[in-house]
Amino acid sequence: MTSIVKQKSTSSAMLTEVLEGLQKPQKTLPSKYFYDKRGSELFEKICTLDEYYLTRTELEIMQHNIREITSTLGKHVQLIELGSGSSLKTRLLLDHLDDIHSYVPVDISEEFLQNVTRDLQKEYPDLLIEPIAADYTKPFDLSESPEGVKKLFYFPGSTIGNFTRQKAADFIGLISNLIQEKGGLLIGFDLIKDREKLIAAYDDSKGVTAAFNKNILVRINRELNADFDPDQFKHRAVFNEKESRIEMHLVSLEEQSVTICREVICFEEGETIHTENSHKYSLRSFREMSAPFFENVQTWMDDEQLFAIQFLS
Repeated sequence: MTSIVKQKSTSSAMLTEVLEGLQKPQKTLPSKYFYDKRGSELFEKICTLDEYYLTRTELEIMQHNIREITSTLGKHVQLIELGSGSSLKTRLLLDHLDDIHSYVPVDISEEFLQNVTRDLQKEYPDLLIEPIAADYTKPFDLSESPEGVKKLFYFPGSTIGNFTRQKAADFIGLISNLIQEKGGLLIGFDLIKDREKLIAAYDDSKGVTAAFNKNILVRINRELNADFDPDQFKHRAVFNEKESRIEMHLVSLEEQSVTICREVICFEEGETIHTENSHKYSLRSFREMSAPFFENVQTWMDDEQLFAIQFLS
């Protein structure tokens, strides 16, 4: 049976980060706390929506270029996926990587990680899978690779866009410190495009993204003994042109107060909680951010240039 390496508990850190964020003039919540079991399931559903072009486009790029991508990545690799999913993109790599040593999914949601690991182990019974339950946005322990095995980090889905520009640069620096000689990073990121297409991707007509956004309040209620009423908040997605990012907010529909572990947080009617950013990049701006840590080896894009995948060494 595959065992999950569980690193430092997030409960105390979660309480600290949630309270600090909600006590700011512009209230915020860390987007990483979207991904409990329900949140992860809702995000998987978002990825199938017509408006959400990102997953579909990234998968098409992978499918059209998989032989070139895996040839570029090389042989004898340990594939370390940050924010593991159950998507076809991971399976494409597992199916085509030559002489893969092992697969290391890293995810903050232990329950979701258990489910993904179980399913993948059934599909790939001979593959060594070493799951790690950890907050991959912070330094985490990673075992040494055997001699001759390269560490290859995989960070798909434009998740890098959730970080501020400085935190994105810090994160890429963190990954560079974990990679040994001859290792690399395969990363997907969303490109700047028409704002209407961007907003539709984060405010779908079926309300799945709205449910995903509100689910963070449900999780806080459950794990931090809070009393949010999710029905008293409305999902809102806007494009911040100056910062080149989509912002997701939860808007308070009335004046109200919420208690979290005996701490009272007050809301004015119309006040928002800023829950997520999704930064959009040009090839030039992404290269400028990653250049201090990595060399850009190869870039793959779709015909419309909506999305990019890069291998950094």
